[in-house]
Amino acid sequence: MNISKIVQDLSKKLPGKIHYEYDTSLLNWFKLGGPTKVFFKPDTLEELIFFLKKFPNSLPIKVLGVGSNTLIRDGGYDGAIIKLGKYFSHLSKLDDNTIVSGSAVLDKQLSNFALENSIAGLEFLSCIPGSIGGAIKMNSGCYEYDISKYIVSIQVVDCNGIVRTIKSEKINFFYRGSDLSDDLIFLSGTFKGKKQDGKKIKERMEKLLALKKKSQPTGVKTCGSTFKNPTNQTQKKAWELIKEAQCENIKIGDATISEKHSNFFVNQGLATSNDMENLISLVREKVLNTTGIKLELELQIIGEKK
Repeated sequence: MNISKIVQDLSKKLPGKIHYEYDTSLLNWFKLGGPTKVFFKPDTLEELIFFLKKFPNSLPIKVLGVGSNTLIRDGGYDGAIIKLGKYFSHLSKLDDNTIVSGSAVLDKQLSNFALENSIAGLEFLSCIPGSIGGAIKMNSGCYEYDISKYIVSIQVVDCNGIVRTIKSEKINFFYRGSDLSDDLIFLSGTFKGKKQDGKKIKERMEKLLALKKKSQPTGVKTCGSTFKNPTNQTQKKAWELIKEAQCENIKIGDATISEKHSNFFVNQGLATSNDMENLISLVREKVLNTTGIKLELELQIIGEKK
């Protein structure tokens, strides 16, 4: 299959929106990864639907938000990476306690919008460095909160370009995940909180942000929590198990573990994706051998090994 020719043909209808062999290190917080065969940034729903109908269904498609939870391998991605543009960054109030958010809106932007409109419940999103589409897909949360508790419905488009709405009661959410198909692209979400005095909302938000600042690294090349916290096996968090297995000082090349939070892995500058993935595998093995618990990834790893 001549992907270069496919890109050329699509570019005639979508000039400047589609790129061939695009550098994925520009798209994620680790600043790692080889080229993706196709990179597409639609500005409208119509452009997205056109692309989905014309792009070969034999090739994989991955939607990437801000890249705060994704490790892209050194061999790149043999398909299309889509980053949703300005059409998908809308925020509006549906009523006094309900917000409609585009999927490209940052989590903290939705949290701030809720604060501005005195809607309580979404304060925890100020601590999560991602976008709403990703937050819905992985049921993002922290400090005992998660986004599924506030979702009324979501709007999606499938790989055939068909748009539909899914109500929250039709979705099975669980810890850091849901039963939503990987073939769906999230367009927007409707979220319901509670009307409350803005000062109280701001106090809770500031308290959560202070907790985050105290415990998590900032200003480094990291993609947040690497492993999910185990469920039904132990009361210990992933970071505690990593410490118990004495992994804090392990490094492979420039791939290291944060001194501030042992579940945050860091590119100190010259790491490769292979270094990072090998470090992840080594830590997982050591934790399993020490504690008997196999950690599951919260971080997504996509692409081809070099």
